[in-house]
Amino acid sequence: MTGFVVALTGGIASGKSTVERSFEALGVRAYDADAAARVVVERGSEALAEVARVFGADALTPDGLLNRPAMRQRVFADPAARTTLEGILHPRIRDWLRQTAADDTGPYCLLSIPLLVENRAHYAWVNRVLVVDAPEDVRISRLIARDGIDEALARKMIAAQASREARLGVADDVVVNAGDVAAVEAQVAVLNTRYRELAL
Repeated sequence: MTGFVVALTGGIASGKSTVERSFEALGVRAYDADAAARVVVERGSEALAEVARVFGADALTPDGLLNRPAMRQRVFADPAARTTLEGILHPRIRDWLRQTAADDTGPYCLLSIPLLVENRAHYAWVNRVLVVDAPEDVRISRLIARDGIDEALARKMIAAQASREARLGVADDVVVNAGDVAAVEAQVAVLNTRYRELAL
């Protein structure tokens, strides 16, 4: 690893995408763990073959792609199945992120990792952890608007993740995203200067 790598994380509906876009507007590449999860199960991949071998033909669509709706239902109904699927996918996602970061040619790059806190030991190699933080009432409002759900479900979704305190506990830096884009961009500009200096 020759590049400087910043892991970006935050709770659901904290506004990570806004922060990513603000860095990208400054010429910094952001690589997303969710995008990596799609890449590693592309048609013909080792991971897709292993998923089909372990979970059976129902894990694939008729045209040979991962049957995401079926697998989503299966892993949420069966914690053991979820652990098995994560055991197949997560090491490959981490490898993809690490290789992509190593190949990046910018002064530094971001890795957007929603479940960083839960998997911190696997990302000991990153240089900094940046947490996007937002007040809980703002996150609840965003979830209700984004997903068309009620407040009770929004609260359950937030409670299912690592706590705000746990995220802040691993943070080297914090961006507060309460909804003011200009305020986010100002915080990102300061961090961008700092990261470019640290990357030298």
